[in-house]
Formats: sequence, C-alpha cells, structure tokens
Amino acid sequence: MDVFSDVIAALRTGRPRSALTERRGPWRTEAADFPGAAFHVVLRGTCRLTLPGEEAELSAGDAVFLPHGSAHVLDGDSTVLLSGSYELDMARAHPLLAGFPELVHVPSRQGPHPSLHAVVALLGDEFRAPLPGADAAVPLLLDLLLLYLMRVWYERPHGGGTGWCRALADPAVGRAVHAMHDHPSRAWTVADLAAVAGLSRAAFARRFTFLVGRPPLTYLTWWRLTLAAQLLRSSDAPLAAIAQRIGYASQFAFAEAFRRAYGTAPGRYRKELGA
Repeated sequence: MDVFSDVIAALRTGRPRSALTERRGPWRTEAADFPGAAFHVVLRGTCRLTLPGEEAELSAGDAVFLPHGSAHVLDGDSTVLLSGSYELDMARAHPLLAGFPELVHVPSRQGPHPSLHAVVALLGDEFRAPLPGADAAVPLLLDLLLLYLMRVWYERPHGGGTGWCRALADPAVGRAVHAMHDHPSRAWTVADLAAVAGLSRAAFARRFTFLVGRPPLTYLTWWRLTLAAQLLRSSDAPLAAIAQRIGYASQFAFAEAFRRAYGTAPGRYRKELGA
C-alpha cells in the first residue's frame, strides 16, 4: 500500500454512516462536534454551511468535507442532501489529518473531479432506489468518497511551510516515509533513513522533523503502534505475529510499548473493540 492508503486504513475505526435527506421550505440543522470526519453533498437545491470563522454557499453538485468533525450549522430551502460521517482515531491523529483545515469546500464548478462526482452519483442511486447488495455497496462507496475528498485537498497547491503534503512531496523525506511504511519491521536507524533519503544524518533529521513535526524514529514508533492498533481491530492475528510484523523483538516489548501509547494492553484493546 502507498502511504496515503496506509494512513486512511489506520485512521478508520468503524463503519461509515450516511443518509439522504430531502427538505422542503426553509430549514436549519445544527450538527455537534463529532470524533471523526463528516461530509455533505448537495444533490439538488442550495444551502449554506457555517462554522466559527468560516462560511460556504453550496449549490447542486458541491461537496464539503469536515476532516475534524467540527460543529456546524446548515441552512437551506428545498434541498436534497447526502450527508455522512466516518469514525476516526482522533486520539492519535496522523499528521496528514492534522494538516487539513476545518472545512474543505469542493465546488462543482471549480476544477474537474470526475471520480468524486461519479462516486456521489452512485451513492445517490443506491439511496434513491436500493437494489440487492446495497448494504455492501454503500460502505465501499463511502470509503471511496473519503479517499477522493482527501485527495482533493492533498492535490491542491500548498506553497511553502510544513505539513504532511509538503513532507510526502519532498523527494528526500518522502522516500524515507515510504520506506518506513513499506518495511515497518526493519530495525531502522536515523543513518539508514538518511541514506534512503540521500542526505547526511544531521541534515535528514532536521528536514524530517521540520516537515513532519516529529523526529524520524519518533514517527516510526508512532506508525508501528498505529499499525498494530489497526491490526488488532481488523484481524485475529496472534499478538506475537503482530509484534514481529511491526518490528518488535518480543511480544512483551510490543505489549509494553502499546500500553504506554494507548493506556491499555493490546489484548484488552482488542477485546474491548470486539475484534
């Protein structure tokens, strides 16, 4: 998997939720803070979305993405709206998500996003006239929608500064991040990663920390344990196998590291989530 796919898979902690609503006449909806991400797509009509310091006028075909699940208000008049939410592990938010603004507005008239609009159309069809297999199709389409909404922001020009978009786009740091994600079990050192990046050890450490927001080996440990949590949620792999996959020499060392990061033992974490 590429790094972007890795991150999305690790962030997700539950099934997405969605609904199609048709509102006639003046209407207003207040949405509370949500521990995850949310979206709205206007299929027909218009409405306005407001949150502290921001406002977006939405028309048919427009999509909005709220990566941090911020509280917001929707106002409109005769609107058909596709809305949904994703449960994300906000306690260990990835730098990719942290770099997103509170609101990403994707107007239908600005720039071609054929994949995004195709998924929206398919979701609308599934809600309007459900066919056999809809219960399987809708979650898959919602996963695609999340990917395409995040891509829209990732592919926009972000200029200078720091952040995950800059880190992955940076030739040196990007190579090192991909190497860690491709081979999390390897006993990486800063010198090893610097060699992959094609920089001196000191220059690499400074550049990585500046762009990613944490030192290379701190990020590596964070990613290993985030991957472990995802495996505990989604598989019945033995703890020893998970420990080996993410680069821990023993199940005991893995359990201690996991407990420090998550505040609970890996076995209890799995049990509480019903994996």
